[in-house]
Amino acid sequence: MENIERKVCDWIDSHEQKAIRLLKKLVGEKSTMGREFNAQAVVLEKLRQFEAEIDVWEPSIKQLEQHPLFKSDRTSFKESPNIAAVKKGKGGGKSLILNGHIDVVPEGNRKDWETEPFQPVVKQGRIYGRGTTDMKGGNTALLIAMEALEQCGVQLKGDLIFQSVVDEECGGAGTLAAVMRGYKADGALIPEPTNMKMFIKQQGSMWFRITVKGLSAHGGTRYEGVSAIEKSMLVIQSLRQLEQVRNKRITDSLYDNIPIPVPINIGTINGGAWPSSVADTVTLEGRCGIAPNESPEAVQSELENWLNDLQYHDEWFKHYPVDIEWFGAMWLPNDLAEDHELTKVLKSAYQTITAEAPLIEASPWATDGGILSHAGGTPVIVFGPGETKMAHQANEYIEKDALIQSAKIISLFIMNWCDYER
Repeated sequence: MENIERKVCDWIDSHEQKAIRLLKKLVGEKSTMGREFNAQAVVLEKLRQFEAEIDVWEPSIKQLEQHPLFKSDRTSFKESPNIAAVKKGKGGGKSLILNGHIDVVPEGNRKDWETEPFQPVVKQGRIYGRGTTDMKGGNTALLIAMEALEQCGVQLKGDLIFQSVVDEECGGAGTLAAVMRGYKADGALIPEPTNMKMFIKQQGSMWFRITVKGLSAHGGTRYEGVSAIEKSMLVIQSLRQLEQVRNKRITDSLYDNIPIPVPINIGTINGGAWPSSVADTVTLEGRCGIAPNESPEAVQSELENWLNDLQYHDEWFKHYPVDIEWFGAMWLPNDLAEDHELTKVLKSAYQTITAEAPLIEASPWATDGGILSHAGGTPVIVFGPGETKMAHQANEYIEKDALIQSAKIISLFIMNWCDYER
């Protein structure tokens, strides 16, 4: 480790409490969909301490709708601004995007929480609260790494572009808006909660809605009707079979530790109108995974054809086939070569800090990396503090040590990717 790198890491170690205070401040602002403004104000306040060109804007639905990759249920981004901050390099180095989303999912059932979700608590080396892991902890690591470089006088050669975006949890419109605004780079890092692993591949996903038809009748003579609820059970069973078929194709060793690389999940079931009536309609809503080497269109076609074959297993579906609608959010998959320079530079930074080789895997979930890669032509690697199992869960937390260690790794990664004046 060079002297300047050691100086940067020492600065981060000595400002651990500053990092924790910033994370607590971010978590204290409930930035669920449509309520991101106050959390972005915290980010903006921090960015104003740096020498950077700051850009704040509300994404335009009208402009986003012109892009073929736009998928979102949002009808407005009023008071849901994006933020980008560009720290111009001296020239001669590679540019880098640091992309983090500020939006979080709702807290769920408050009774499942041991602490208040949006009143962060520090205990036993952990910071608890909604968004600590997904992904305000990662955002904090980015900001602390940037501050360490500035405070230690590191002069980068390549441009450093920090992004705090909205709408990741609903399809990535915030990152798409940043791409459409012209923010592209030679590489990008997204600090999602990888448990300090390097994710070079991420699955994509999309939402579907399946309507199953039945025939209504009185519950006392239910044999005169056809239950859409019972028929929906056949649909779910068929989707499970398709899931098995699709996942048997995946032989990439990066998925060895992931039981189901591309799941098909049923998230909601709605049907029936009265306890004493046979249900004539059931609606299933779910999420279908997309492998890194697949296109959304191919996956949609496969699922639709698979469910169309239900008619060969049950006569009812020949006369009343299910309706399939692809709606709402879609996350594109991403694929980065293991020998890509991004991988090599991050791996080197990791080994310098930990004296160990990092684990390199494929992500079990989607990120904004697909948008950066497909829409922006920017190679992406995903690496950050926090564990996947805590994302979207009650009693979400992040380990303090992981937060600090990731900030050090990211700071060295920035220095060696962008290069700096020695």
